[in-house]
Amino acid sequence: MLPVIALLGRPNVGKSTLFNFLTRSRDALVANFPGLTRDRQFGWGKVGPRPYLVVDTGGITDHQEGLDALTARQSLKALEEADRVLFMVDGRGGLTANDLFLLNLIRRSGKPAHLVVNKTEGLLPGMMGSDFYALGLGEPFFISATHGDRISGMMAAVCDLLPPDDEPSGQVASSIHVAIVGRPNVGKSTLVNRILGEERVVVSDQPGTTRDAVSIPFERDGQAYTLIDTAGVRRRARVKETIEKFSVIKTLQAIDAAQVVVILVDAQEGISDQDASIIGTVIEHGRAIVLAINKWDGLDPDQRTRVKDQLEFKLPFLDFARGHFISALHGTGVGDLYASIKTAYASATLQMPTPLLTRLLEQAVAAYPPPLAQGRRIKLRYAHQGGKCPPTVVIHGAQATRLPDAYRRYLTRSFQKALGMEGTPLRLELRSPENPYVTGPTEPRVKVTKSDELGEEAPKVKKAVAKKPADGKPVVKRAASPNTKSTRKATYQPAARRVAKAAAKPVRKATGKPATKRPAKGTTKPVRKTASKPPRNRRS
Repeated sequence: MLPVIALLGRPNVGKSTLFNFLTRSRDALVANFPGLTRDRQFGWGKVGPRPYLVVDTGGITDHQEGLDALTARQSLKALEEADRVLFMVDGRGGLTANDLFLLNLIRRSGKPAHLVVNKTEGLLPGMMGSDFYALGLGEPFFISATHGDRISGMMAAVCDLLPPDDEPSGQVASSIHVAIVGRPNVGKSTLVNRILGEERVVVSDQPGTTRDAVSIPFERDGQAYTLIDTAGVRRRARVKETIEKFSVIKTLQAIDAAQVVVILVDAQEGISDQDASIIGTVIEHGRAIVLAINKWDGLDPDQRTRVKDQLEFKLPFLDFARGHFISALHGTGVGDLYASIKTAYASATLQMPTPLLTRLLEQAVAAYPPPLAQGRRIKLRYAHQGGKCPPTVVIHGAQATRLPDAYRRYLTRSFQKALGMEGTPLRLELRSPENPYVTGPTEPRVKVTKSDELGEEAPKVKKAVAKKPADGKPVVKRAASPNTKSTRKATYQPAARRVAKAAAKPVRKATGKPATKRPAKGTTKPVRKTASKPPRNRRS
């Protein structure tokens, strides 16, 4: 096995910051808040000449009550499992009573320890080392976890003293990542401890006990799993503290990293709108789902009937997932979750051949043809697989993107039923070929002349001038001009006569039509005589 290095110290000395630096990740929450870390966090060390496991722990104080006592119990378990201990102290705050109390616990365990003085950026080691030398742990390591100062040299010295590892490093490739999510205080940490068979994470009846996403690898029946315990997700309006906002972000990241998500619901409180919102978020991420209704043992028959009715009424969109009624405290029904997790994982990673998908598409279209779209038929040609986790089916066809939502749901359920999928959502991606004639309005065509190609201005065309030669017939002379329609007409003799005749007539200014003849002055316009009508009889 890989050697284990535990990070121990009082609260707020920089253990989580050093853990993130050694693992080159952001798995641990970091804030200027004492007591933030409560559970043990394991990670693969990447700083140093050899691989190792590093454990982040919560701070230990001499006053252990409530959650502090549970956190200290987890830190002491990490001390028992470690091969080497990095005892961290605050270089700016100096030694405290809590440091001396924790040092006595480390000495009683008999584990080899190294003194690490953190937060020493900008300070000389000789000015602060006198107090720390008195602890009797040898030469201290003066580092800065925030800036990464002198950490590589420290890990090189520590790794030389680690025992040899028997197994190669690296995670198991076929491991199924399972995240357990739900509202606060529904029993997620209790379920994790029940599955593992040990008190691995802190469990309390106080809501919001878990603040970080804790990954725990284990193996059962030859299958490797990685459990991810997450923080409870409340409604957005109730999330006010900054730490809780980071916890929700860690939960969303755990959902994205998982392959199967176990959604835990409190049976005593029933199905709430927040439960439906969490389930909708998991479906949007495309993860396989296993529904677990916890605290089922404390309900009477009437309450159980009410909960089942709520499942059908509030979660009709979750008909593809299996539901289990369990008790995480007593272990009732917990063993049945493994079969559903394996089935959901197999459905999410199913390999779907293209001929099979195309044949299923043809059968679904033959049973129920798609409706018309703007008076035109929708023709679905073929289908192929587009991805896994979630399984995606890509359908090509004419006007396929105009399929209504009802028909898309029909195709989704047809594929799920024919392929035997259970516990995972199926995504459809519709693609239509682009029509080059309807891609958009075309620009008007511009006639390019020879002068445009040469980059010169077009020569001006001179107006035709009619001259009377000796024989009396008008002859038109035209100047050199480009080959245009107007200039070609001027070369013929009849066209010249029409031009001369039109120029002789007077033209109206407003309409441009030839003026009509008006009567000469002194003459009156003839008046048209009409038959007179008899007067009407007026009533007196």
